Amino acid sequence: MNDKFFLRLIWIVTAVVLLVVIALKLVPPPQTRPSFIYILPHLIGGINATCSILLIVSLIFIKNKNIQAHKVTNVITFILSAIFLVFYIVFHLYEKDTKFGDIDHNNIVDAAELAAVGATRYIYFFILATHIILAVVVLPLILISFLRGFSMEVERHKKIVRWAYPVWLYVAVTGVVVYLMISPYYNF
Repeated sequence: MNDKFFLRLIWIVTAVVLLVVIALKLVPPPQTRPSFIYILPHLIGGINATCSILLIVSLIFIKNKNIQAHKVTNVITFILSAIFLVFYIVFHLYEKDTKFGDIDHNNIVDAAELAAVGATRYIYFFILATHIILAVVVLPLILISFLRGFSMEVERHKKIVRWAYPVWLYVAVTGVVVYLMISPYYNF
């Protein structure tokens, strides 16, 4: 199979993931929820934290020219990211977005709650917005960098990783920050 095939596949996967995530916002949740659903945000936060650490470890491995450890670490990080995506989709199929600042968990952020969270709400939304936008952007970059890395196109891999790595790390770290900031407002 040639490069063109894999690049098309990467763009198809990216489009499908984006469409599924958009559909999650539009489709109402089922009436019944499985009991495990409420553990998923915590697992998602843990996966993001683990991926953040693994990405830094991967950078250390490649800086020390330990290519095999670098590859293994990236494969583990990629698998964890895929598991994250599955958990994210399952959770948001059943639970719609939690409102930041909803102290009394009634799905309404009233004036008193807005006053209580203050400017933190704007910081949260800025971090969340950049996290979401860059998560969309980074998916094809990650997939292309994996394609280049596994086919041992080192120079092409380095060129894409120069952009993919910091964005992926930012998305992983801000995923943890978003989790820590929103978790007090979960309605379960």
